Amino acid sequence: MKRLLINGWNYVLLLTNGVMAAKYWLLGYVLFILIPAAVLLVMHTQRSSHILEEEVTNTMLQTLKQASINLDFQFDSVRDTSNTLFMNPKLAEYLNRKATIDQQLESLKELRILVDSAETNTNVFRVRLFVNGDRMFTGERVNFFTQESLKNWPWYEKVMNSGGAIVWSGAYLESFIDQGPAYIFSAARMLRDLHEYDQISGVLLIDVSEKTITDILNKIKLTKDGNIYLIADDGQMISNQDKSLLGKKMMEGDPLSTIALHDEGVVRLLDDKNPRFAIYTKVASTGWKLVAEVPQSEISSRAVALNQFSGVATISTVTILFLLLVFILLAMIVRNMNRRIQTVIRTIKRGGIESLDDRTFNAGGDFKLLENSVDHLIHRVHGLMEETYQSKVQEREAQLRALQAQINPHFLYNTLDTINWIAIGHNAPEISNMINGLAKYFRLSLNKGRDLVSVTDELNLAKVYLEIQQNRFPKSFEVYFDIEEGLDDLEMPKLTLQPIVENALLHGIRRSKGKTGTILVGARKEDGALVLSVTDDGIGMDEELVQSLLTQPRPSMKSDGSGSSYGLYNVNERIKLFAGDHYGLCIHSTLGEGTTVTVRIAYKEVAS
Repeated sequence: MKRLLINGWNYVLLLTNGVMAAKYWLLGYVLFILIPAAVLLVMHTQRSSHILEEEVTNTMLQTLKQASINLDFQFDSVRDTSNTLFMNPKLAEYLNRKATIDQQLESLKELRILVDSAETNTNVFRVRLFVNGDRMFTGERVNFFTQESLKNWPWYEKVMNSGGAIVWSGAYLESFIDQGPAYIFSAARMLRDLHEYDQISGVLLIDVSEKTITDILNKIKLTKDGNIYLIADDGQMISNQDKSLLGKKMMEGDPLSTIALHDEGVVRLLDDKNPRFAIYTKVASTGWKLVAEVPQSEISSRAVALNQFSGVATISTVTILFLLLVFILLAMIVRNMNRRIQTVIRTIKRGGIESLDDRTFNAGGDFKLLENSVDHLIHRVHGLMEETYQSKVQEREAQLRALQAQINPHFLYNTLDTINWIAIGHNAPEISNMINGLAKYFRLSLNKGRDLVSVTDELNLAKVYLEIQQNRFPKSFEVYFDIEEGLDDLEMPKLTLQPIVENALLHGIRRSKGKTGTILVGARKEDGALVLSVTDDGIGMDEELVQSLLTQPRPSMKSDGSGSSYGLYNVNERIKLFAGDHYGLCIHSTLGEGTTVTVRIAYKEVAS
């Protein structure tokens, strides 16, 4: 037992001496490996948190944009009601200064029916007409008022200077004889006497209950403590849950100027007591900005929660690897030192100290192994960091796509079906055909979220798109299809053909002198590949533009279909990602004669 304790103590002393002898190695290991690796881990964690923070705010922005679309729908409905009243001839007869009492009474009968019908719109709270005091029923003060009573209204001068265009007021408190006080928005426009056009004969107000807007805003659940409101470009509060803030300017300085200059984005609001983000998007129908103020702490906590598990796992794995390597290095150093000492002792015993000069020590063997181990570990750490970074980005992209996919396409189809029946009820077959075509287009383009579609579905999508455009531009172009048989069982990336036929129509035929022409769409198998072609006899392109279309991204197309976007660069890149660099688009064009775009792609059989 005593001998065992002595051997153990000697081993501890040997280990201590080995560590002391290797202190410079350990110091170099700490300075050149452990510290840089720790810095890289910290930088990686901070970068991942920053990326996740951006993804969280972008996800919130997408939710806010959907709410903006809902607001646009409400405001557009009110605008249509205002246009209907504005264009009604009975209103013009009533406003005519020279109209007799009998003429006024006659026009008022139908005008009253029209007003009552407008107020059945769920988005319309009240229709009010402010006219000259000599008109009948101006003292009614339910739907008809004197124009004089409106002159103290804050937006009156702006309405008078708008030339008959709609001016949207912010939310304000109005007292109604039959319903009491209520917060409302108003779509106001100036009315002229059509017989004496230089004379202003009144103001038309279509009132919207502020509750209609706040109900939409209250459904937006971004964070627990966030605040959502509407502001004008000058910072004036348009709508807010806190009614005392209405009409006041909420922001000054750089954040306001940034929000005013851009349609959407994310801005940091610098406030030491309450740091937060302002996520905003534009409401197209009014020009207002829908703003959500979100505390920075909530966004950071979401990012931390998303990053927590993976970050802990990564750091734990790397830490274990480092600790393991430390013990391996220490064991190797102690073993190497012990072996060298034993070699020296044996050499001295055999031949004396002079024989040490004749001894060739393998000084680099163990240290070379150490260098290789450290190098392998550094490469492993870099690999782990890159894998973690990529997995984080892919995870956030998947989450974003999942959120976007939550938009139920059945709502869109049902809405289009409702509009279709309304068109049929109004005996408007052209509108019905357009709605049916648009429904088919959306059904084919959404494709239940799949990225691959059959060749038949892709051709049908192009056909539906061209049918819609033929209704839009009647007798302006003809379409012919040359489709080889036997393509039904093949599939390809979705939305490959439609951007090309859109380009042929909008940038080829519609820009030609006569704005008429012919489009030929072909599909066939050739040398084991699927070949699609779109030919138009439009204006064509010069060689320089043709060369740049597939090598340079184009700016976005405007909403009216104009602009410089051709969409071909993105289609070409998608095909190369799908099938490889040997496939893609080929463009042949002659200025003044037309263009042919050929798509060559490796096809796949449709899964049964």
